[in-house]
Amino acid sequence: MKKIIYLIAVVAVFFTSCDPMTDIYNDIDNSQEAIQGEVEYTLTDDDYADLDLSYGNFSSVDDAKTIIPGFLADKYPVWGAGSLANVTFNLYKSNSVKNEEAYEVAAQDYTDLGYNYGNFSSPSDLNTFLTWKYPEANRGDLVELTYRYYVGGGVVEDRVTNVLLLDEWTATREFTNAEYSAMGRSYPNFSSKDDAKFKIGIYLKTLYPFAHAGDVITSLYNWRHKNDDDVYIIDKEIAPYTFDGANWNLIGSVIENSIKFGHNGTVWVPDNTINYTLTNADYTLVGNGNYYNFDVRSGKDEELESARVAKINTILLNNFPNAEEGQKYLVKYAVYSGAAEIWTTKVILTDGEYVKFEE
Repeated sequence: MKKIIYLIAVVAVFFTSCDPMTDIYNDIDNSQEAIQGEVEYTLTDDDYADLDLSYGNFSSVDDAKTIIPGFLADKYPVWGAGSLANVTFNLYKSNSVKNEEAYEVAAQDYTDLGYNYGNFSSPSDLNTFLTWKYPEANRGDLVELTYRYYVGGGVVEDRVTNVLLLDEWTATREFTNAEYSAMGRSYPNFSSKDDAKFKIGIYLKTLYPFAHAGDVITSLYNWRHKNDDDVYIIDKEIAPYTFDGANWNLIGSVIENSIKFGHNGTVWVPDNTINYTLTNADYTLVGNGNYYNFDVRSGKDEELESARVAKINTILLNNFPNAEEGQKYLVKYAVYSGAAEIWTTKVILTDGEYVKFEE
């Protein structure tokens, strides 16, 4: 009987004493919560397969921002608040023409943008004008723009240029009938995209013998093909090239892109910066509706950046009343500095107010 009593006492002591493994498990959990990591990571073919991305790319930056946080959580399960990841991935950016229209710059347009001589005088003026004229334009929009251009020596000429929106508004390089002939074509078009892209790359070397590495040319060529009704049609096709110092290389539709992610203690979150271009209504809201720009000349109302930020704050609070704390905007706006230009400012919503920030 005594043996049984002693045995019961030992068992009781065992179950009422502290489990040393519990403390170890708690220590592990606490150490995991405190781990911070930082990584530069490029998605692999296996990663795309695991994410069910059969084409090996994302179709939009928004898709990447939605999908990659889950990937990072699985990849680095013990990383917590303060961890950083700069993820490089393949992004599909269409090089197709989506919409076409024609526009002739009116005398009032020049005046509104501060072109006091009624003409443009540099290639960048086209980008400035179209950014102002089409604030809601999308990638692939093509505008046949008619405008007046100062070529020097007091000479102003009328020009017509096809300007395409890719990452920005870009004047396209088109080919004359004689140039199609020089590329071995009997008609001013190509019947094969592969043939077009191969021959244009070679032909650009003869057109630009003094090109520098990094130069970019966006060519626009005519493609003759059958439509769904088996009828031949001619479409405009885009073929952008960059020069590597020796050859012109086609810039494909799939490019590399990177996004920074941070761990907020619970989940991975992407850089939430939204690109926003001020509209005519925005300028009117803050008293700049006469010329739809900010006057940054010396002594003028928006010379100081603080004055511009104050007006941007008013605009964003009006347009996006439900934005969350920490929301960032990269704001593009038209200015007049003696010439019409497009400037940018980064702001972040802090304590209910948008303030300038630099990354």
